[in-house]
Amino acid sequence: MQAQLEPFHAVGISRLAHALKAQGRSIIHMEFGQPSTGAPKAAIAQAHQVLDADNMGYWESTPLKERLARFYDERYGIKVDANRFVMTCGASPALVLALSSLFSPGDRIALARPGYVAYRNTLKALHMEPVEIACGADVRYQLTAAALAALEPAPAGVIIASPANPTGTIIAADELEAIAGVCRARGIRIISDEIYHGLSYVEPAQTILAYAPDALVVSSFSKYFSMAGWRLGWLLVPAEHIDRAWAYCGNLFLTAPSLSQHAALAAFDALDELESHLTVYTENRRLLLDALPGLGLNAIAPPDGAFYLYASIAHLTDDSLDFCKRLLNDTGVATAPGIDFDPVEGKRFIRFSFAVSTPEIAEAIRRMQPWFAAQAGALMAGQ
Repeated sequence: MQAQLEPFHAVGISRLAHALKAQGRSIIHMEFGQPSTGAPKAAIAQAHQVLDADNMGYWESTPLKERLARFYDERYGIKVDANRFVMTCGASPALVLALSSLFSPGDRIALARPGYVAYRNTLKALHMEPVEIACGADVRYQLTAAALAALEPAPAGVIIASPANPTGTIIAADELEAIAGVCRARGIRIISDEIYHGLSYVEPAQTILAYAPDALVVSSFSKYFSMAGWRLGWLLVPAEHIDRAWAYCGNLFLTAPSLSQHAALAAFDALDELESHLTVYTENRRLLLDALPGLGLNAIAPPDGAFYLYASIAHLTDDSLDFCKRLLNDTGVATAPGIDFDPVEGKRFIRFSFAVSTPEIAEAIRRMQPWFAAQAGALMAGQ
């Protein structure tokens, strides 16, 4: 039986946004978690040099894997064998590789709701069963050890994300350790999506490897490294799983792009430049947090990291997709409907990405203020 996947509605919003832009409209793209900054200058310069000097081909960069191993030591104090890294064409193939090489069709995999739309749909595409755990404001929209301990029967695996998409919430170190303990006791294998590491506004996010060395870690150069279009990620696997992961990767994906691997190695020489992006996101986050209550958006998930604000619009609508379309058509501000991330409660939520420039954030706020006031006024008049 073919898997039935729901569409990624933010893609539809983006298509509408680009169609409006083609008509001459001014559009502010806050629908995708895509840095508006480009790749680091050093990475671009290295790519130019390689294009002139290297014919390239199927290849996995040993120097890049060794630099990643050093990065884990520098950032987390975790010693990792460079051979445990499998380079992939972004985090999405890394997730497919992790799930397909670790689990079997029919396996039950737990995940938080709300959560990234591709978790649920990738599981379905691989004929696995997503077991979504409702995570509300009382648990900061994050999975907890208690929720996993109470799940019967125990799932084969769990996907965790910290910082999370769409909420930006971070799992505290003690809770992460507790989750690892429950999974160890119940035989639950962990896949940790750490793609937003490096983008934190409170305490730094901790890697699951500090508490569960046998976990599989998905990450990429798309977010912190600002190289989304270069399509380069990695899957970090335990030593005993490397041969199986390699067999799956070679057959499904061959290798990651050679040019991107050359550029990514140079990106490690531009950490100061990358940290300056975080300064921009910090200011964007502040502006939105200051402005949203004035729009009537008072129920907001704690944006600890990433570059998202997940806000309730329950007082205005129970159709977030229609709401986002109207907001875009009327103001030119593109956002993501909550139903992408939560098929149950998401119809009353909206996600803002603040990975754009600070002037764009200020302009988006200026446009949205009268629009949100008009929505509230129309509801009051209809009562």
